[in-house]
Amino acid sequence: MKNLSEIEQTVSQLPDDDFAKFRQWFWEYETEKWDARIEKDIAHKKLDGLANKALDDFNNGKYKSL
Repeated sequence: MKNLSEIEQTVSQLPDDDFAKFRQWFWEYETEKWDARIEKDIAHKKLDGLANKALDDFNNGKYKSL
């Protein structure tokens, strides 16, 4: 397995077309990992406190219209 500096060097040497494909792949990969983390946090009720505070603030008029 390559270490980070080897990966950085390899990516920096990609032709433009391959770099565009890599960038797209990495964006999709990162998005999938982010979504999975958020879903896990929701399932474990880690965001409930923040959601409840936001709803309380809204219900008590503590918000600004966009």
